[in-house]
Amino acid sequence: MAHANDYDRIAGNYDAISQLFFRKAIVRSQQVLFPFLSSPATILIVGGGTGWILEEIAEIHSSGLQITYLDLSGKMIALAKNRDWKQNIVTFIQSDIQEYKSEQHFDFIITPFLFDNFKPDRAHAIFAQLDRWLAPNGLWLFADFHVQDNSNGIWQKVMLKCMYLFFNAIARVETKELTDMDVLFKQEKYETVFESSHFSRFIQARVYRRN
Repeated sequence: MAHANDYDRIAGNYDAISQLFFRKAIVRSQQVLFPFLSSPATILIVGGGTGWILEEIAEIHSSGLQITYLDLSGKMIALAKNRDWKQNIVTFIQSDIQEYKSEQHFDFIITPFLFDNFKPDRAHAIFAQLDRWLAPNGLWLFADFHVQDNSNGIWQKVMLKCMYLFFNAIARVETKELTDMDVLFKQEKYETVFESSHFSRFIQARVYRRN
């Protein structure tokens, strides 16, 4: 039986599809986060997709990074392996995040558009799992969709519904609603050290520090 949230069927076209929906906003919302990375460091990337993120990071830090690249999609990982990450060390792992076991603590965790795939109970469990892996004073680089509680929220909800219909059919995305992840970060006393909005505030990019 196929996994939920498996993007194998659209891996080769995923970046083009995201640009069709959001132009460059998906990319830019992540680019603004990468200057917060430092080297040497250990980094966990969960759901990095086609791997363009590795090249962007390497443009800032060409060496000194030990990156664990975790994705459920084997085809996404195959595409990512063709990227140029310069002198950094990248370990690729194809796994469901909840099936992956690690005793390592990471200086940085990057979750680009990860949590919009999960129902609230799984989103909470995965957050707790990643929280355990982030080193004290580590930074969590987060980008995802956000629906506003104002008039803008109307078109955002419509667009979100269309997105979920599409990705549920193509990738068996398990949820039809967003989980408010900022609530979880606040509950665990994370400090917001950077915030940036994109695509008329439908996309939020944040850097959280674990205290």
